[in-house]
Amino acid sequence: MAKYNRILLKLSGEAMAGPQSFGIDPQRVCELAAEIASIAKEGVETGVVVGGGNIFRGIALAAKNMDRVTGDHMGMLATVINSLALSDALESIGANTRVMSAIEMHQVAEPYIRRRAIRHLEKGRIVIFAAGTSNPYFSTDTAATLRALEIKAQVIAKATKVDGVYDKDPMKHTDAVMYEQVSYTEVLTKGLGVMDSTSIAMCRDNALPILVFNLNTTGNIMRMVSGEPVGTLIS
Repeated sequence: MAKYNRILLKLSGEAMAGPQSFGIDPQRVCELAAEIASIAKEGVETGVVVGGGNIFRGIALAAKNMDRVTGDHMGMLATVINSLALSDALESIGANTRVMSAIEMHQVAEPYIRRRAIRHLEKGRIVIFAAGTSNPYFSTDTAATLRALEIKAQVIAKATKVDGVYDKDPMKHTDAVMYEQVSYTEVLTKGLGVMDSTSIAMCRDNALPILVFNLNTTGNIMRMVSGEPVGTLIS
């Protein structure tokens, strides 16, 4: 029995790259698609936001001397590429999906319309929100928070490569301690770096919980929606 009826799953672009540091790893995308499809089959209405780092890292050097707005738009287009790859992998295993883009590109994706997105979710389709918010200076974390609030998701499931939120970087410090639960204010004041401060503040102001968990542990997405103790709850 699922704990959540509707979630917003936030994936980093790096999750699509698998063991590679950039690009799209077809096997990893298929594994992700299988896990996401499994929760949709259980009746969990699932929205997804994917970052673009795996693609944009490769062009970031070229964008270094560019205008910030141009660079951000390039990053948004990278998220569209990832969204299409994930949608294709989901459709290939029988899941129904819709890619909705904040930047209109009719031949590629539906334009993002809030009520239509909610209707897709109610019909059991996995909705992948692409192109961020369409505005520069906002991260995909902020886009995920905005979409989660708009579709009235019960939680933002933030998939990472570590088990949860730590008091310091567990990749650099062996004595790092993981929190089971932490407040929005603590995340902001201690600079815990889970998501950017704009998205944390938006979640705090709207009482939207964030669950940070390790995507690299197979089955964690299902455990998370089932209410098993996985990762760190920010509330």
